[in-house]
Amino acid sequence: MPFGPSHTIILSIARSAVYSFFSEIRIINEDNVPKDGPVIVVCTHHNMSVDPAVLSSTFPGGRKLHYWAKASLFGHPIAKKVLLDAGNIPVNRKSSDKQAMFKGTFDALAVGEVVALFPEGTSYTEPRIMQVKDGAAWAALEYMKWSQSEEGKAKGAKELVVLPAGLVYTNKSKYRSSALIEFGKPITLSKFTQEFLAPTPDAPRLSVKKLTKAIEKNLVELTINAPDWETLYCARMARELLWENERTLNLDDFVSTSQLLVDLFANPNGYSSFPALKAALLKYSSLLKVSHLTNESLSALPLPRTLDPSHPVPLPSRLSTLSVLLFSTFACIIRLPFFVVPIIMHAPAYVMARYGARLAAEEEESQAQNKIVFGLLLTTFSYGILFWLMWAIFWLTPVGAATAAATVWLIYQYHVRLIDDVYTHAKRLVAAWRVLLGVWGPKQWEMGLAALTQYTIPVIPPPNPWIDKPLPRSGTATPIPPPETKPATTDGDGSSSKTTSTIKKKAKRPSSRRLIRHVLRARIEASQALATFLEELEYKSPRIRVSSHLGHPEGQVEEGYVSGMSSTSASERSGYVDASGNHNSNSSDSLSTPVLLGEGEKKAYLEGKEIIALLRRRGARVKHEGQHSDWAAVVSSSEGEDNSGAEGEGEDDDADADEVVWVSPSASA
Repeated sequence: MPFGPSHTIILSIARSAVYSFFSEIRIINEDNVPKDGPVIVVCTHHNMSVDPAVLSSTFPGGRKLHYWAKASLFGHPIAKKVLLDAGNIPVNRKSSDKQAMFKGTFDALAVGEVVALFPEGTSYTEPRIMQVKDGAAWAALEYMKWSQSEEGKAKGAKELVVLPAGLVYTNKSKYRSSALIEFGKPITLSKFTQEFLAPTPDAPRLSVKKLTKAIEKNLVELTINAPDWETLYCARMARELLWENERTLNLDDFVSTSQLLVDLFANPNGYSSFPALKAALLKYSSLLKVSHLTNESLSALPLPRTLDPSHPVPLPSRLSTLSVLLFSTFACIIRLPFFVVPIIMHAPAYVMARYGARLAAEEEESQAQNKIVFGLLLTTFSYGILFWLMWAIFWLTPVGAATAAATVWLIYQYHVRLIDDVYTHAKRLVAAWRVLLGVWGPKQWEMGLAALTQYTIPVIPPPNPWIDKPLPRSGTATPIPPPETKPATTDGDGSSSKTTSTIKKKAKRPSSRRLIRHVLRARIEASQALATFLEELEYKSPRIRVSSHLGHPEGQVEEGYVSGMSSTSASERSGYVDASGNHNSNSSDSLSTPVLLGEGEKKAYLEGKEIIALLRRRGARVKHEGQHSDWAAVVSSSEGEDNSGAEGEGEDDDADADEVVWVSPSASA
């Protein structure tokens, strides 16, 4: 199945888009990708159309990828031409004849090409892989069956392998974040094919379920999976505190390190320090999100030397404070002359990208897609105007067209190469002004604890309606509020009128200056709690249960246990095949049948000292509670008191109590 000009154009646009949006895309285990022969790539799918764009743009060896598309999309002749030309394969999911359903897939694989599938069936935002459907397994085994037929032999069909790919983002909706693709070892199909072709009626379905289980197990090992949102939030916040500069954590170690922290918080072994740590991490994470700050920007703030973190120091003069602001401002503005043209060119794209993200405020999996699409459209418009203006200057001559095109390309490359440094300094500048204005502003600006409570509990994304069995929204994290239902009213004839429902109005985000003091206190609490917990972990060195691919496996295979997914019992999952091969009769023989249960695994453990040593080797700032060198702003007065309730406007008669001092976390304990 040849690829045409449509594929070349679409792939070029995709490469340009992902190259502009992400600061780095890391490929891990590239050697696991076959250089030739038929391959079905099964990839995780948590970022809408960004996933195929990243996968196609970076697939090793320059091999081109086919994707499935609904057969109904091929109805119009022009659409059919473009879709086929771009390498899409029509699939009629309602067909009962699977050989006919996968005919296009067979044709592509028969000539040694690659078909990429997303077996989860939909893109979603959850703390773990929620479902792996069996469409990919059906396609693979039906191809193996077809390859042994007369038609398959005549076309020279070769043996197929299934290649797992874990696509993970450091922050999937954030501009200039990073992405990584890790390829697992290819899954050979000879054993599954033998079972698939057995003469018993249930043999094909059982073989498909087993292959789906193998696919899921590989995808789980290649990604980050937490049993619930609170555990994932805690692990993320702990990672940000241990690696204050996110780029100091090697992307090769990002997934395994994150999963290790998830396992640590999912299995705390009843430590007395864990409840306080969990509460502190969740509070700090929530306040950072509400205030639009990051731990990285706070930790990188430039401060005067007079604010020695080892000793409490009285608040410096307003002039000294102003010097800090001016220094940060100057460090950012000095770059402006070298970046003014790209800023002007891309300003409309930045504005529209933010607007596009707000359109999907409750669907994180759609935000990056919207940012890229909106930004791409406005960038194309801006670059088009620049091209025509420059071409007009050169009297619309061929030389002028070449010069204009070269200038546009150079501006694009210049923008991409400089944006990371400029963006980082801009974030630091904004953080510096927010923090310093909040700390040195009037005490009346500070929000009272009663009003603050609603912002200290992290909000979890709403459940995806396309997931067959979503996670229950429980715990201290706050779900998106459901629609408020007004009671039914009675009309004059005695009948009830239709019940109306309205979405609860989203609370307006408070000004960051009202939250700054609370954010800095929360940072102290989280840092101290994490230090205490890790110190206890290293000192006592208990055995911590971790994912099977990260620890020392021992004992017998525990039926139904899947790393990072142990909170869901086997009885709750459909399509389950137990160790003896008995199939749950509740599942149906269709492409939409979810298979949520991975293969059983042995229990795996790491000792506390091993975990701490591993974190340190990877660059984590693991310190004891009294060793912190961080700075933090605290108010020596009524911390912990509800000053003025909702608005925080109470006054303190003691002038000294309002004084802000800069101290180390250990001094504030």
